[in-house]
Amino acid sequence: MENVVRGDPKLEPAFIAAARRLVARGAVAISSTCGFSIRHQPAVATSVNVPVVLSSLLLLPALLRQTPPWGKIAVLTYDSTCWEDTLLGVDDRAERARIVLGGLEGSKFWHDELKRPTPPIDVIAIEKDLTGCIARLRADHPAIATILFECAAFPIVSAVIRRVTKLPVYDITDLCRLTMASLPS
Repeated sequence: MENVVRGDPKLEPAFIAAARRLVARGAVAISSTCGFSIRHQPAVATSVNVPVVLSSLLLLPALLRQTPPWGKIAVLTYDSTCWEDTLLGVDDRAERARIVLGGLEGSKFWHDELKRPTPPIDVIAIEKDLTGCIARLRADHPAIATILFECAAFPIVSAVIRRVTKLPVYDITDLCRLTMASLPS
């Protein structure tokens, strides 16, 4: 996971090979367990003949269009210190200015993910870490109107965060459900 977050380019052939193996075994769509996999989206999508949705960040262009023009979108990530603006896929400077980034680096969840073996996911810690990060972001950016979870571990608390913030919260499971619902039965 840490190699994916840090952007190790040597991983791309492994992503492609894994996608091809999955399709050969009958997969009808491909996703991933880390939003930072967006770096490999173009290569994997061109290597197989099924829908590929490696990151919830693919939702960002649509969210920018459905959020009011004055509204900001908070992108919550596992580690914002590894962030590159190219991950957003947003070239327009005005649209980029509407995106606020928050990370959980230094949090309990972040430290747990670095341990080997990785301990079981602490749902309470993720909820607490995300709630605190969102509160800090909203204090600095009161126009936040939408939240997008980059990290594939965050959907476990999406419903709670929706209730607490009273904001729409999107994650990789939303994108996967949309993708799977679009496939012929």
